[in-house]
Amino acid sequence: MSGYGNCEPGLRCVMPFEAAPAELRLLRKKLRGMLGEWGASAVSEEAELVVTELATNVIKHVGEGAAATLVLEPRRGRLRLELHDKSHTVPSPASESWDAECGRGLHLLSAMSLEWGTLLTATGKAVWCELALEPARHRNRVQRAAALLDEYRRVAGASSSTVPTYAVLEDSAADVIADLLHWLAAQGGDPDEVLDRAQVRYEAEAGAA
Repeated sequence: MSGYGNCEPGLRCVMPFEAAPAELRLLRKKLRGMLGEWGASAVSEEAELVVTELATNVIKHVGEGAAATLVLEPRRGRLRLELHDKSHTVPSPASESWDAECGRGLHLLSAMSLEWGTLLTATGKAVWCELALEPARHRNRVQRAAALLDEYRRVAGASSSTVPTYAVLEDSAADVIADLLHWLAAQGGDPDEVLDRAQVRYEAEAGAA
């Protein structure tokens, strides 16, 4: 794979690549790594799917082996993805020059992203979209909490032979919180003060999402 250029975590990442099927796996791997550095791993699945669709369209309609560039940029709670190529032909779901499979890909792009569009550049065009990052942070917390509950129930000796109901998981969550408060008190901390901080943090993040 060609060099990935200048990646600045938290700011902007420019990834030149060759539009070929064998290159897409490496492109997705680099994308996952960059999103991990930015703390946005929860949006990796959506981003990888979008990039795969866009890169596949370049292969089909610009040509296998064509030079292309993926640009990633987090901005104001969104992840902007731009895929640049050297063709001036603008894709459209209704265009006769773009087949039904490509049209479905563009409809998928529209459904998954907050916004998307195309722009002509000095050397060709770019197809861009923006994915929400705030829900990604929320999903990260939910996934960590689910993993914590699973481990807590295992340590507590809960049966793993049946899928727990919501009521059972809710009781487990209450037990986790109670145990943490006991631990805080044993360390000389103030459980009420920590609970207040946690509530303020939760309300701020829930409002932002």
